Amino acid sequence: MDSLPDAIVQYILSHMNNARDVASCNCVSKRWKDSIPYIRSLYFPRNSFDNHLGRDSPDDIVLKMISLIEKLENLVVYSPFSAAGLASWLMLIGPSLRYLELRMDNLAEQQACHEIPSKLDCLMAAENLESLKLWGVLMTRSPNWDVFQKLSNLEIVGARLEDPALSTVLQACPNLTNLLLLGCEGVRSVSIELPYLEQCKLDFYGLGNCSFSMECPKIKVLEVQGCSWIRVREAKYLRNLSIANNAGRVYMVDFEKLGALEFLSIRGVQWCWDAISNMLQWASEVKHLFMKVEFTGDFETLQPFPEVDFVDFFNNHPKLQKFDIHGAMFAALCQKNSLKNVDSGFAIPCLEEVVITVRSPLNAEQKMSTLESLLKYGKNLKAIVIKILQMKSSHSSADDFFDEICRFRYMNRKIVRIE
Repeated sequence: MDSLPDAIVQYILSHMNNARDVASCNCVSKRWKDSIPYIRSLYFPRNSFDNHLGRDSPDDIVLKMISLIEKLENLVVYSPFSAAGLASWLMLIGPSLRYLELRMDNLAEQQACHEIPSKLDCLMAAENLESLKLWGVLMTRSPNWDVFQKLSNLEIVGARLEDPALSTVLQACPNLTNLLLLGCEGVRSVSIELPYLEQCKLDFYGLGNCSFSMECPKIKVLEVQGCSWIRVREAKYLRNLSIANNAGRVYMVDFEKLGALEFLSIRGVQWCWDAISNMLQWASEVKHLFMKVEFTGDFETLQPFPEVDFVDFFNNHPKLQKFDIHGAMFAALCQKNSLKNVDSGFAIPCLEEVVITVRSPLNAEQKMSTLESLLKYGKNLKAIVIKILQMKSSHSSADDFFDEICRFRYMNRKIVRIE
């Protein structure tokens, strides 16, 4: 390093980002110390101050370190900090900051509700942010934000929210292209209207009875977990859609024609049948379909799926390439009348892979007939994967059914496999 020109040394050392490495660099030599102002990213791990015994507080140490940097663009802080500390940092580096990631850790803090300014309020000092990631956020009152005009990416992981506060946050970020809300609780109703949003992932904890509406004309990828009522307008560019509700029921989904949709995943314990049938109708152009819904039924009573006509289903989804089905949907395709209308000209033109999860030996004969029909009419079928999962029967019929599946696999071992 001693033989290198100053410019090269500065370039090399400017790529350091771990705060401990930067602090060590400061002690090596004057030449290395003079390179610190050129650092663009700074990262404080969770344990940065675990063994700290000095007189300066962690907040002050961070402040001293960032004050040595001329134009800090990326700051990641996982170590504990106070609202006052955050305010002092952002007052110094706010204008140059582009990427900010903070582990807030105030979910359990009662005083966080009454801090003025709060940690969230302080963020407005970094008004030129392009990406903001927050972990462990208490957001029961609306933050005092103006508008983040340049913010394109917002990620909040682990949060306790109130509807008005979330609404304020979204209004302050009008130019988002990516939105991620994971592990959020307390939300009852969410409405998103962002003209440039392309990717959105929402995961809400609780009873699973949240309502969700969206009007984002450029949306391409949407994942929603924990909502019972879902309405999406202007989804002509939507390519990937995943809807799940692990705690509650899905009562209603409302989309327009999903002509660009390539991947659809619907999961949950119970969906109303109208919601399922409507989704399948709107997603007629889908290429990859994943279905893991255990029951249907409009109210608390859990009901099995009604019969689904095998021929009609595949005729209505002519571009389907991969079909991943669990239990209930497979049983619905295996009803005794499902295959009665098959004519000699019927074919499943694009299907290449089928993954089937089987949990019951009931209607074994019809299930085997459906498996054979998939093999017969799937002209481009390359793989059938049969997953035997917790077969719920102590009767010998379970053994007989498994023997039939093994025989089917043996006869078609180039295509069929059992997991």
